[in-house]
Amino acid sequence: MKKIRKIIVVVIIIALLVISGIAIRYFGAFNNFLDKITNRGPEMKEYSVLTLEDDELKELSSLENKSIGFLKTDPKAANAKQALENEIEFDGGFYDDFDTLTSVLQNKISSAIVLESDRINAILESENNQLQNTKIIYTFEIKLDEEEIETSEKEVTKEPFVIYISGSDSRSGIKATARSDVNILAVVNPKEAKILLVSIPRDTYVQLHGTTGLKDKLTHAGIYGINMSKTTIEDFLSIKIDHTIKVSFETVVKVVDELDGIEINSDKEMKLSAEGKNKKCEYSVGVQKVDGDCALRFARERKSYQTGDRHRGENQQQVIAGIVAKLSGDKGYLLKLPTILDIAADSFETSFKREDITSFIRMQLGASKNWKVESISIDGAGNMLPTYSMGANLPLYVMNAYPESVANAKAKITEYLVEE
Repeated sequence: MKKIRKIIVVVIIIALLVISGIAIRYFGAFNNFLDKITNRGPEMKEYSVLTLEDDELKELSSLENKSIGFLKTDPKAANAKQALENEIEFDGGFYDDFDTLTSVLQNKISSAIVLESDRINAILESENNQLQNTKIIYTFEIKLDEEEIETSEKEVTKEPFVIYISGSDSRSGIKATARSDVNILAVVNPKEAKILLVSIPRDTYVQLHGTTGLKDKLTHAGIYGINMSKTTIEDFLSIKIDHTIKVSFETVVKVVDELDGIEINSDKEMKLSAEGKNKKCEYSVGVQKVDGDCALRFARERKSYQTGDRHRGENQQQVIAGIVAKLSGDKGYLLKLPTILDIAADSFETSFKREDITSFIRMQLGASKNWKVESISIDGAGNMLPTYSMGANLPLYVMNAYPESVANAKAKITEYLVEE
C-alpha cells in the first residue's frame, strides 16, 4: 500500500521533472508540452436533454414550442438554457431540486428535462435510479466562464507549497467538468526534500464551497469544476492550496500502445470486457503486461473490489507508474518521446506557471535530491445520506470523516509547511 501511494510522486515529481528533464533533449516537443498543460483555457460542461422512454419525442426538433425543465441548483443552468434556445424555441422552467425536476417529467408537466451529463452518470450508477425510464435525445456543450484559480507567488524551489491533484476518468477530455474520482493533496517542502501525500476518499461527505444545507460527496464537487473541488477541500481542511493538477485517463490507451504495453500488478483474478470493443481483458494475480485497452479497463474497474473506488484509485496510480517506468527504464523509447508528450499533454492540466516547472526541473537535476515521502489518508465510516447534487430523496453512499482523522491531517500539513 505504501509503495502504491508513493506513485503519485511519480506524477508530480518524476513525470514533470525527470521525464521532462530528459525531454529537454527534444526541446520543441517539451516546449509544446508545457504550452498545453499550463494554458488552462475555459472548462466545458456537457448537458443532455432527456425525455420519457415511451413517448414519441426522439430528437431535439420534436421539442419545438414544448416545455423543458432545468435544475435551479445548477449554477450554469441558465447558460444551458440559453445555449439550447439557439437551437429551438421552447418554454423553459426552473425547478428547486432534482426530485421536483424528475417529477415534472414523470407527470408530463414538462416534455423534457436538461441535466449535466456527469450528474446523469452518477444517478445511473446509484441503486435508486430515478432516470431508469428516460432516454437521452440530445447532448450539447457549453463553455464556462474561465474562472481565475488563485495560485500563490511562492518560489517553488524555496518555499513549501500545496498541490491539489484531481484525477478524473472523464470520457470527454481534460477540459470537461467531471466527478473527481481521485483527490490527493501533495504538500511539498523543497528545502527539506520531503513530500506529504494526503488522500481524501471520493465519497467523503463535505459541504460544497458556497452552499448551505445538504452536504455532498467530494467527487460531486468536480461536476461544478476544479475550482469548486479546490475551494471545498480548502474549507474542509482549513488550508490554502497553492496549485492544481488535473489528470485524465482518457488518452491512456494511445500512450500505453505507443510504449508497446506496460506492466501492472493485479491482486485479483478478473475477466473484464474492454470498453466499447468486442475484446476481453484477462488479469491474473501478480505482475503482467497489458496493452492500452486493458490498461484503461484496469484503471476504471471498481465493482470487482470490496473497497470499490478506493481500489480503483490505486489501479489508476499503478497505470501511471507503469507508463513512467517504461519511459525511464528503456532508452529506446526516448525516440518516441515527442509523440508520447504530445498525447500525454491532452491528459494533464495545471495552474503552475511555465517558469515554476522549469525552475523546479533545474533544481532537481542540479541537486539530485532524494525525496522523502510520507502518505496518510482521511478515514471515516460509511453511511447512506442525501446529497446536495442529487436531492433529499435519493440517499447515496457517503463517508463521514472521523474528526480525529481530519485533525491529524491538518496537523501533518502544518508540520510540512513549517520551514525549519
